[in-house]
Amino acid sequence: MAGLFRKVYDWLMRTFWATEMDVTMIGLQNAGKTSLLRVLSASRQGGEFTIDSIPTIGFNMKRVQRGHVTLKCWDLGGQPRFRPMWERYCRGVSAIVFIVDLADRDILPQAKDELHSLMSQPSLIGIPLLVLGNKSDLPNKLSVDELIDSMDLKSIGEREVCCYGISAKEETNLEAVVQWLVKWAGR
Repeated sequence: MAGLFRKVYDWLMRTFWATEMDVTMIGLQNAGKTSLLRVLSASRQGGEFTIDSIPTIGFNMKRVQRGHVTLKCWDLGGQPRFRPMWERYCRGVSAIVFIVDLADRDILPQAKDELHSLMSQPSLIGIPLLVLGNKSDLPNKLSVDELIDSMDLKSIGEREVCCYGISAKEETNLEAVVQWLVKWAGR
């Protein structure tokens, strides 16, 4: 009987008190954006995640259900030809997620420049920023503190900024990522 009550309760929450938030996931090519989104949308922690996928050209969108919150995640291409679209897809979202390859130190200056250029856009003021250092399972990776320094995250103002080290492959720290995103739902 408790299982039936839970199903009815969950349905009522989704139907009448559901919150949908738009999240844009960006970063340079090969940072692991698509892998992260695939893992998040396929996760089944406590049966709370569900999958809804719409494949598109140049970007990808998946919905991740967590309780009464639906994260509508836009995964934008990281190649130079797609970067001019980033600002447009970041306008008005609940949160921006910028993903960096922790093991590719050579690309960090470029990632830093792209991030700071994007965050300087007046249309994005106030939108929370979550920087994820992906591939924390690889050798010779940066620590989170080194990533914060390398990306000069402390100089990004006019918004909440948070940084986590993750591994999409090993599913490390993904629960913290989802909890941080859900925290911004409805704000």
